[in-house]
Amino acid sequence: MEQKIQSKLVDAFAPQRVSVSDFSEKHAEHQDRHGRDEAKETHFAVTIVADSFVGRSRVERHRLVYEALAQELAGGIHALAITALTPEEEKANAKEAV
Repeated sequence: MEQKIQSKLVDAFAPQRVSVSDFSEKHAEHQDRHGRDEAKETHFAVTIVADSFVGRSRVERHRLVYEALAQELAGGIHALAITALTPEEEKANAKEAV
């Protein structure tokens, strides 16, 4: 699932940088109503840096990512943490971190 998410984001946004982290193991105690292990590849964090986000609000950026991953979200992703930045914002964040 991690690779599928990354591939879909690359296709949708042609980003300068994208990273996908699976943190499902931190939720291994979760079970859905049918007793299945809900934590198997269901919790992800995404960081994506793309020109597509220039001039868009944080909400708009998240909506674009949700649209790109609609099939995966409908098919079992339980949680998706999104950091969506423009290249300039990423540079500014890197300078602040120093």
